[in-house]
Parts: sequence; C-alpha cells; structure tokens
Amino acid sequence: MIRFFGTPKLETDRLILRKLELKDAQSVFNHWLSDDRVSNNRVNAAHHSVSQTMERVAKIVSQYENKEFCYWGIELKETGELIGEIDLYNFDKLTENGEVSYSLGYDWWNRGYGTEALRAVVEFGFRHMNIHKISAAHNTDNPASGRIMHKVGMRQEGIIRHMIRNSKGQYKDCAVCGILQEDYLKYNASPENDILKLEA
Repeated sequence: MIRFFGTPKLETDRLILRKLELKDAQSVFNHWLSDDRVSNNRVNAAHHSVSQTMERVAKIVSQYENKEFCYWGIELKETGELIGEIDLYNFDKLTENGEVSYSLGYDWWNRGYGTEALRAVVEFGFRHMNIHKISAAHNTDNPASGRIMHKVGMRQEGIIRHMIRNSKGQYKDCAVCGILQEDYLKYNASPENDILKLEA
C-alpha cells in the first residue's frame, strides 16, 4: 500500500526540495516557464506573462493540503535560487505504481542537478512511500533527460509514437522508462542518508 506524506522537505548535498510558495511565481517564470528551450520538452507553451505563472503556482499551492499531492520546487542550497520543479503523480492504487516528471531551468542544465533531484524523489518514493514502480517519459529528441533517468537506475521499456503534442502542434515520440522498487532496493541496500534527509 502506498503511504502518502504530501510534499515533505527533501534535502540533498546541493539541493533543497520544498513546497512552492506564491512568492516563487516570479522565479518560476524567469527561470524556466518563460523559456522556449525548456517548454519545447513540455506539453504546455512557454508563459508570456507572470500572471500566467502566478495562476499556475497558486493552483499548485492550493493542493498541498492533499496528502496525495507531491510537488516540489528545486532550490539551490548555495544561493537559494529556485531552478526547477519535480513531482510524483498519477498514482494507481491497484498496482501501487506512480510517475515522475521534472523541469529544470536552462541555465542549470548539464550540472547534475536533475539527476540529484530525481534520485532524491525516487529514494523518497520507494523507501518512504512504498511505491511499487516509478515511471517517467522523455521526448526522444531530448536524450539528456533520458540520461538523467538512466543514472538513477531507470531503464527504457519502449517508445510510444506521438505520445504528446507540444504547444507548436508538433507530435513527439516519447521513450518510457521505469524502475521497480525491488530493483532499486537491491542495488541501494542501505538508505542513502547522505543524499536524502526527510523532514516532516
């Protein structure tokens, strides 16, 4: 059975994963939601005004009272900058499976932050929430995202043609990756306390 904790604060060597706040809207807009280079890998178009982002952040914040809602902002410990977002969602009560997705601001690509955040969330999902399987998908023309998934132990299970249609009307093929709890625990026998510090 999946154990739900809502969105607790998670901490890694370089990052703090925390709930988004209304005051984060400007950073969310500036750092990734207004950037076409980031939105090209998302279903929704880049935001053209902060008001769009404020509305989206407000919707996220309003759901934090729901214990089944798991949505983190990714903050740099060193500077306090908010550089991205990551969430666990689409929980299936019958299979006890879930999915993960993430976005990172372009200025912070290729620095290992995506891998660090995903590793923390996968660790949390398996070790604390007792999820059976975590899946993710990335556009086949975005192999860098696939490398992040592979670094945390996910394996490609197939390609779904025209899985999404982006804001420009382009259909995108997506590679679907996944990892089982039993496989994760087998290769990570002891809790990675140096990576994940869970706070209520």
